[in-house]
Amino acid sequence: MFSKRNKSDFKTLSLNLLKRHNTKFKAAAIFALLMSTVTLNSSFANETNKETFEKIFHVYVGNLYIGAVADEAAVQQIIEQKEKDASAQFKGLTVDASSNIKIIPEQVFKVDADEQATLTKLQDRITVQAQAYSIKVDGNDVAFLKDENDFEAAINGLKLKYVSPTQLNEVEARPATASLPPLQDSETRIVDVKLSSEVKGQQVAVAPAEIVTVNEAIQLLQTGSVEKELYTVQAGDVLGSIAKAHSLTTAELVQLNPSITVNSVLKIGQQLNVTVEKPYVSVKAVYEKKQVEAVDFTKVVTEDDTMLKGKSVVKQEGAIGKKEVSYVISEENGVRTERVQTNENMLVEPEDRVVIIGTKVVPSIGTGTFAWPANGGRISSQMGTRWGRYHYGIDIARPSDYTIKASDNGTVKTAGRHATYGNYIVINHNNGYETLYAHLSKIGVKVGQVVEKGSSLGVMGSTGRSTGTHLHFEVHKNGSEVNPLSYLN
Repeated sequence: MFSKRNKSDFKTLSLNLLKRHNTKFKAAAIFALLMSTVTLNSSFANETNKETFEKIFHVYVGNLYIGAVADEAAVQQIIEQKEKDASAQFKGLTVDASSNIKIIPEQVFKVDADEQATLTKLQDRITVQAQAYSIKVDGNDVAFLKDENDFEAAINGLKLKYVSPTQLNEVEARPATASLPPLQDSETRIVDVKLSSEVKGQQVAVAPAEIVTVNEAIQLLQTGSVEKELYTVQAGDVLGSIAKAHSLTTAELVQLNPSITVNSVLKIGQQLNVTVEKPYVSVKAVYEKKQVEAVDFTKVVTEDDTMLKGKSVVKQEGAIGKKEVSYVISEENGVRTERVQTNENMLVEPEDRVVIIGTKVVPSIGTGTFAWPANGGRISSQMGTRWGRYHYGIDIARPSDYTIKASDNGTVKTAGRHATYGNYIVINHNNGYETLYAHLSKIGVKVGQVVEKGSSLGVMGSTGRSTGTHLHFEVHKNGSEVNPLSYLN
């Protein structure tokens, strides 16, 4: 028995055989072959009347052969159920479970297919896809949104993390070729808002679970992840150890958690954001700013050898000037990256502050600065309460030698004996200051004597109320004791 394909092949074979025969036998051969064809056609017609062809359907998922079924509707039922379940789970999405399925029919004499096995396998292999809109950064898919409207909302939402709605509207409403008017006094305006990388959208089909919300897409573009990674503080944790464990610096950890500072006391159970941010794209904003700034004056010091050293006179107070300055300021993700001055206009020139200082040195008048009154040594006791009473100066012990020296120029006011100070000297520096030197073993100057800074006054000792060889040194300002350590040069 021949099929339709067998008959056609047989005719072709017959014609090919005719060409191979010699010319003298062509007529007889053609006659014989034609008669044979008529006989075969008659026989085939009789056979096809006796039997009827049936159909089976071969099912493929992609290029994977799943099997055959006798009823195409059974496949369609699985597809529809998959789409129904996906629509219930992912509301608002247009889903499709048939895009990757091919059904190829075939006519057969007898259906021989394990339909149930095919349908079970199809149930496992079939996947549902949804129409979506991808966010492509530099050509790479980084997120999938429901549609183009969500794509636009995500891009605008990312920009609005760093600029105000008014600023964004101002930039987007401005024609690209429009020239801006001159800045007004104290005006700041936004010039441009752009993304650091090329961001495009494209219609795609993806698994519904891969589609994210607008806020999730913004978070992903901003930090490199959809969700924040949180760490729960444990006993013994400190900021430094938590930061190190998550490849952060302490400053970065504090920046990720605005509610804490480097001095914050952590509590067990407290949650900290430890997301290491790796943004897919940054928002760059450019501003122009015009402002009036103060111009500080210069301090000019001149010397006068007719004025005593330590004295000074302000000849001119000085005045702060004003200037008008324009800048172009660049920010990336809200952090200033550059500020370039583009124009400067001086409004008011500053005036120098002029100070005249005296350089004239008179041996009887102090310079106002005090030298260490011994040859080396160390402070064995400082000014303040000691042993239940107040100590009005400092004690200097263990010098390289026991010479006591005048701390500044002046006149000897007192040189004598005291129950507490022992042998002591007071020098009047004739400028509001006096210095006192006590517990000397020997006094080398007399009352009324003019002494110069660094000249010898006597020898260190342990006279009066003293527990060992040392110098007790005091500084008086306008009759009141002051801490010598604040004045010694």
